[in-house]
Amino acid sequence: MIAGITGGIGSGKSAVSHYLHEHFSIPVTDADRIARLVVEPGEPAYEAIVRRFPQARQADGNLDRAWLREHVLPDDAARAWLEGVTHPAIRERIRERLMSHQGKAEYQVLDSPLLLETGQDSLCDLVVVVDATEAQQIERTVIRDGHSEALVRSIMAKQWSREQRLQAADLIVDNTGSAEALTAAIETLHLKLQERARHV
Repeated sequence: MIAGITGGIGSGKSAVSHYLHEHFSIPVTDADRIARLVVEPGEPAYEAIVRRFPQARQADGNLDRAWLREHVLPDDAARAWLEGVTHPAIRERIRERLMSHQGKAEYQVLDSPLLLETGQDSLCDLVVVVDATEAQQIERTVIRDGHSEALVRSIMAKQWSREQRLQAADLIVDNTGSAEALTAAIETLHLKLQERARHV
């Protein structure tokens, strides 16, 4: 069984996936990590991006993700082109990773911030949403990444709303409380996923 875990920026979804992996040896496919791999030098997506945006190539040859975030993401047409290049490559790499994890545990996890927005949930048997308030998302991300509140809000605007995510969820992990409460919620989630995996 494949459980897709998602949540808005700063919701704590990666903390949930990390705990499941560390404490229960659940295989985790990290969509964010794959998104970085498919734009490394030599990858087809990288070559397409630097052909279209030569300024995105840094002196060391790597992609300047900050430049893309500043100059491409705000432009709807340019962003659509970029997603058209990267999303199919990311999806294919995710599919390969999920296949490689088959049979290694009762279930596995696809950890993806854009699980719902990009249709990656179609690769999963169920969707787990890690939920926090918008105020908590902003506060946690500003502290964690050093981003301005304005940047965090602009990232959130490109993700589904909290209400949309909750409506799409098969299971919800409440991360509006303490760290201890989150740990208890993850332990409960693991039991629920084990139970569901037995009936897939």
